[in-house]
Order: sequence, then structure tokens, then C-alpha cells
Amino acid sequence: MTGWLTEAVPRGRVAAFRTLVYLFVAADLVIFTPWVRSRVDVPGDLYRPLLIGRLLPLPTPTPVLVGVIFWVLLVLALLAATGRAPRLLGWAVFALYFEWMIVAMSYGKVDHDRFGLLVALAVLPTAGRARHGDPTRTEAGGWALRVTQIAVICTYFLAAWAKFRFGGLDWATGSVLARAIIRRGTDLADLIAQVPHLLIVAQFGILAFELLSPLVFVLPARWRLAAVGFFYSFHLVTIATITISFAPHLVAMTSFLPLERIRPVLWARRRLTRRRGPARGPDGETASAAPLAGADPRPEPATGG
Repeated sequence: MTGWLTEAVPRGRVAAFRTLVYLFVAADLVIFTPWVRSRVDVPGDLYRPLLIGRLLPLPTPTPVLVGVIFWVLLVLALLAATGRAPRLLGWAVFALYFEWMIVAMSYGKVDHDRFGLLVALAVLPTAGRARHGDPTRTEAGGWALRVTQIAVICTYFLAAWAKFRFGGLDWATGSVLARAIIRRGTDLADLIAQVPHLLIVAQFGILAFELLSPLVFVLPARWRLAAVGFFYSFHLVTIATITISFAPHLVAMTSFLPLERIRPVLWARRRLTRRRGPARGPDGETASAAPLAGADPRPEPATGG
């Protein structure tokens, strides 16, 4: 079990995952959850902190406090995405984003799509330094990615457990998807809803998918990537039909992928080099026209009479 939890991965994979996660945190502040700043305009009596907020305890948020968290977290997340000071910046980003989520989820609605991302932020500071493209393997980085993967799968499995806990089999045989389509469905969802019994079959399929999701850990590497691709396709259909994105969860799920193969900076440099053209020597000739190493540079003697 210890060997599985700390299975070494390339440091380049950790660096790519770290950059992606911290860039998403910055994007989340300005794209997905900017409404947190306006939520604190309501009276403080409406603030009902989550259990962790009551245990610490954390102060009742004010516009000034949330504004400071927003700007400091935005700057630190962008700095952390560079990979510098991974422990110091990593712990700071985790603490501030954790408080940002407590404020967001303490007014009546708790989203479960951010569990994997929060776990990733909590374990990334322990992975140590990592550079993009570095093939050196690290067990600390492997542990950080594995724990994030477990959190991602727990999001699925525990969602199925919650369905059984609160709805039982009635969740699968009821009108859950039908109500979702009525509330926020797209034109594609309206077409699907017209097929008899298809929504009931889909609800059973969702339960089966969530209950069987832990099997991804026992699949061979090739099939594991195919299973993760299926996970992404499931969320693509969800977005296309009932406009629920699960964006933080999708970012955390990249912990399953060989991200070290994706090097946008290197690709950009190669493209820039191609646009500039081949390098030229001091005489103006291109590098490809220069004589080969070891070839005789003297002109060949003239032939004939």
C-alpha cells in the first residue's frame, strides 16, 4: 500500500499539475466565484459557517476582509504557478483559498465539485521543487498526485452514497434529471427528454458509474487513461445538457494524466524559431548550407583538358 501511495512520477508532471492548479485558482476568483465578494453584503446574521469554520473559529466575513483575501490570493496564486517557493506560496494559497471556500459555502449551499481541488492545494506544498520537463522521478510528488486522485474518485463514490442515503432507489426511478432539465436544460437536453424512459436509464447509469469509479485504480495504465477519458466525456455531456461544469473537479482529475508531455512554453519557442527561419552564419549562409563536419572544404579540381 505504501508503494502504491508513493509511486514515483516525473517531476515534470508535478510541475505541470502545480501550474495548472494555481492558474485555475486565479481564474476561479475572477470567472467562477467572483460572487463571493458580493455575498458578504448581506447581514452577518445570515452567515452560517461550516463545521470547520465553527471549530477554528473564523471571523464573520466583511467586505474588507473578503476583498483583502481576493487580491492577496490572486497575486499569490499567480506567483505559485511559476513554481517558485513551492512550500511557502503553496501553504499560503491553500489557507486563503480554504477560507474563500468557507465564506462561499456558508450561506446555504455547499458544492461538492471542489473537494478534489482543495485536497490538491493541501498536498502540493509537500511535493517539493519540480521543473517542467524534468524526467527525474519523485515519490513525494507521486504521493501528492495519488492523494488527489483518491479525492477525485471519492467525489464520485460518495455522491452515489449520498443518493442512496437521502433518496434510496427512488433517486434512480424518480424525476431528478427531468427537474434539472426543466430548471436549466439546453436544447440538446430537450431532445433527449423526449425519448421514452431514457432519463430513467441515465439515472441508473449515473449511479453505476459512480459506484464503480474506484475500479479505475486497478485498471492497466492504458485502460485507466481510457476510463479517465470517459469521466471527462460524462462531464462534457453534463455541460451540454444541464450546464453544470464541475470545472474545479475537472482540473483536479488531470492528476491522472501524463501532463509532463504537455509543454506549452517549449512549443511556443519552437514555433517562434520556425517563424524566424533557419539560423544564418556570419557569411549569410543558412546553417543547412554550411559544409558538413569532417568534409573537405577545398574546391574539387577542374576536370577536362
